[in-house]
Amino acid sequence: MSKKIHVDLAERGYDILIGRDVRPGFSITGEKDVRVLIVSDSTVDRLYGDRYAEFLLSKGLEVRRAVVPAGEESKALSYVQKLYDEAMKAGLDRHSIIVALGGGVVGDLAGFVAATFLRGIRFIQVPTTMLAMVDSSVGGKTGINLPQGKNLVGAFYQPVEVAADLATLTTLSSREYASGLAEVVKYGVIWDARLFSLIEDNVRRVLDRDFDFLEGMVARCCEIKAEVVRVDEKETGVRAILNFGHTMAHALEKVLGYGKWLHGEAVAAGMVFAARVSVLEKGFAGDDCDRLENLLKNLGLPVSDADSGIKLSWTDIRDAMSSDKKGKSGIPRFVLAEKLGSVVFGCQIAEEMLEKVFAGKL
Repeated sequence: MSKKIHVDLAERGYDILIGRDVRPGFSITGEKDVRVLIVSDSTVDRLYGDRYAEFLLSKGLEVRRAVVPAGEESKALSYVQKLYDEAMKAGLDRHSIIVALGGGVVGDLAGFVAATFLRGIRFIQVPTTMLAMVDSSVGGKTGINLPQGKNLVGAFYQPVEVAADLATLTTLSSREYASGLAEVVKYGVIWDARLFSLIEDNVRRVLDRDFDFLEGMVARCCEIKAEVVRVDEKETGVRAILNFGHTMAHALEKVLGYGKWLHGEAVAAGMVFAARVSVLEKGFAGDDCDRLENLLKNLGLPVSDADSGIKLSWTDIRDAMSSDKKGKSGIPRFVLAEKLGSVVFGCQIAEEMLEKVFAGKL
């Protein structure tokens, strides 16, 4: 069994297929002699590269593979250039396809290359992590990091399909798997309080990677994101709610050093920070703030910068926030919760309050 969700963006619309043993290429059935470049990282290629290459070859496609190192460091201009070189060697033309096989780093990197090579060629997302399945593979955000901050170069560029095989989650480490669950919890806070409660009540099934439960959970997250993206594809308004927790998260990732924390780990701590600010600024219930913190802990996620084991200074964190894309003139903007399932975006908070919440004094 599998679930299909449509991302309704008129001529740029596409389907997301979620289930066990889902394979890519369902949107290009019947096409022959199309050149395909599979982009993966060193970990995922070893696990799944042969399998997916053989499947695409069986569909009559010409397949070549390109592999980047696993980790956030691959989201860099140097690897964009390397993938352009691989695309040229593969003879890709405007009818060709780039397949992003991996997690969020691979999807962001390969998607950006697809968006810019020959001014844009087709690409397919094949997410192999929880985070990529519920978040980064859906919605068309692609990008790379600069030394000054995360995702500062990129493009909005939609895939032609997303093929999410839940079976790939079995090879994730506990840490990688938990990292993706932070984004799942996020959807409960920003949009669907019932989803939040469902996760609370089924933590064991989530951690046990119960496929029957995960299929519905992942599908619900994709439904939410598809609806948000349908309304605001290029983040000129409501799509900003998807950044709940991310203002602090991106600062933590930069200050700690990219790769020290996984993205979802930083998002978890960032959500708790945003929730605490929300209690003071938006009347978010303190009990619900505690529920969020406890749920994240139960899923094996950090809830504050202290969990990194490194003492961070507010000055460094605040400087990192100055380059955040969501800010204006160096002033960060936050997504804050009014209640579970309802948030507001574009919030500017007094500097003194931010510092005191970070220090645990409010």
